[in-house]
Amino acid sequence: MIKKDNYITPKGYERLVLERDHLVKTERPEVTKVVSWAASLGDRSENADYQYGKKRLREIDRRVAFLNRRINTAQVVDPLQVKSDKVQFGATVTVIDEEEVEKEYSIVGEDESSPKMGLISWKSPIGSRLLGKSVGDSVEIKAPTREFEVEIISIDYREIILQKD
Repeated sequence: MIKKDNYITPKGYERLVLERDHLVKTERPEVTKVVSWAASLGDRSENADYQYGKKRLREIDRRVAFLNRRINTAQVVDPLQVKSDKVQFGATVTVIDEEEVEKEYSIVGEDESSPKMGLISWKSPIGSRLLGKSVGDSVEIKAPTREFEVEIISIDYREIILQKD
């Protein structure tokens, strides 16, 4: 039995599929052509194009296998379909810290997290502590570098932007 704890937003899932398809349909065939050409030149032991190409093919194959595993175990959760007054996967949560600084976090999957953009994994120290909480709750967070407390001031379920255009 496969444990289904690979939650991901629809945009995150689409990004994984697009990366895999690009590697399989575009990049791998191009590298294969280079390797075939380099192999036709004869001595492969000192042929840099051949050596690099073979190495790149192994990297592509490893990445494709990883992406396939993540795609096959993905449980897509659309934040627009979540109806809850508590923090769940896909929530965008606004908090205020002890210094009265507001921050906004969107709870996303492991493959989508980008803390600098406010996209935090549901398994991260902050994300896991916010899950299940409501507006007005105070949450103590034990991050790797420090401990701090935040208060939840709003919870919203909206489309999550994974990258700035």
